[in-house]
Amino acid sequence: MAQAGTTPQAEAVPSLGLPFQQVAPIFALTFVDVLGLTVILPLLHLYAAAYGASPLEIGLVASAFPLAQLVGVPLMGALSDRFGRKPLLLISQITTFVSFILLGLADSLALIVFSRVLDGIFGANFSTAQAALSDVTDESNRARGLGITGAAFGLGFLFGPFIALITLEMTDSLAVPALSAAGYSFLSILLTAFWFKETLPPEKRGGNISAALGPLVVWHIVRVPGMALLLLLIFMEQIVFYGFEALMGVFTLSRLGILGQGNALFFLFIGSLLVYTQVRLIGRWTARYGEARVVWMALALLALGLLLVALTPEIPQPFYVARNLAFDLRQQAPNSTEAIIGSIGVRLPREGHNGLGGILWFLVAIIPLSIGAGLIRPCLNSLMTKRVGRQQYGAVLGVSASLVSAANAAAPILGGLLMQAYGVSLPFLLGAGVMALLALLAAWRVRPIQTV
Repeated sequence: MAQAGTTPQAEAVPSLGLPFQQVAPIFALTFVDVLGLTVILPLLHLYAAAYGASPLEIGLVASAFPLAQLVGVPLMGALSDRFGRKPLLLISQITTFVSFILLGLADSLALIVFSRVLDGIFGANFSTAQAALSDVTDESNRARGLGITGAAFGLGFLFGPFIALITLEMTDSLAVPALSAAGYSFLSILLTAFWFKETLPPEKRGGNISAALGPLVVWHIVRVPGMALLLLLIFMEQIVFYGFEALMGVFTLSRLGILGQGNALFFLFIGSLLVYTQVRLIGRWTARYGEARVVWMALALLALGLLLVALTPEIPQPFYVARNLAFDLRQQAPNSTEAIIGSIGVRLPREGHNGLGGILWFLVAIIPLSIGAGLIRPCLNSLMTKRVGRQQYGAVLGVSASLVSAANAAAPILGGLLMQAYGVSLPFLLGAGVMALLALLAAWRVRPIQTV
């Protein structure tokens, strides 16, 4: 039975509780946009290395995009509150398209860095899409709506790297994946221009443009009651989870003797769990328990998963042979993640007790870790939007996205330094402890709030 106040539109899609005609184009343009990004992401260090970049310069190339987003995303989000979502989406997607063209045509390291900075400053596609979803949802289904963009993001991360590998199998030119990404970006422009309908009409837009043009937007958002804690939670969660993603290959190398294809399968499993969580679980759990309670549940799941990961037994995979793996490492070393984050010395596992036990343990460990990661950001972003007016959705989600970018830039460096100094388990043990403490803090201090 429909509750009082339920709209006929909502009753038409009871399985989703979301306005399909408005949500579908946002999902599609987010997926296509992320697809273009993730075609490039696994190969970015190769673009830099092709022009003789040092490990430090490769690291700077990798960090250029998230560092530029620290400036660009809050600005673009606040401007979308003033001028509407569609024009800002088009500006950001056109800029992303141009940046991929520049990357494909680059003939110097400087042009590669410029292409990433350009995309980072103006390419606030994802946070603006989240603001559009916030416009067409309410407090009862906003977390589910934001989970839809998360699912599109996860699907992009599943298919993008696969497309990159297929593209490189067909040609040795690094220009081809970049131009392929530009093609997907151009498709997202068409989807936005001809399918997406404006979600923030002029009468609902904010009128204070001066706040959108500088750091005042960040200061204003942080001062909202309860907002600082939510921003802290999203920053720390991203530090820990992205650190896990960035360093997982080093850890599985040391504990399980796995390279390349094995880690790709682990990432495929993680991506599948993220998509399932954001499509199937988040709506049910937030409806039953509320977003505030799901936040501390997600933090507890992250703590459990990281602890189990850190305790993964040293049981190399059945076909592991140390000398063969050492040879493969020497072949890959110039372009490895270890080179980017500081020449980490990795002790290979001992032979003689090979088996599946370590792999099975690790697969079980990443189940609560991935579910927690899939739940946390949509719930936190939903709680943030409920602490501001509709005219500030873009600003608050822009600040949130900029903190995620800062975490993405810092996590591999911090985790790599800890791993190098104290062993491969310490970053995950420390992360488990931090998540457990934050779960207790969230259970104590995070409370639901009605929409302003």
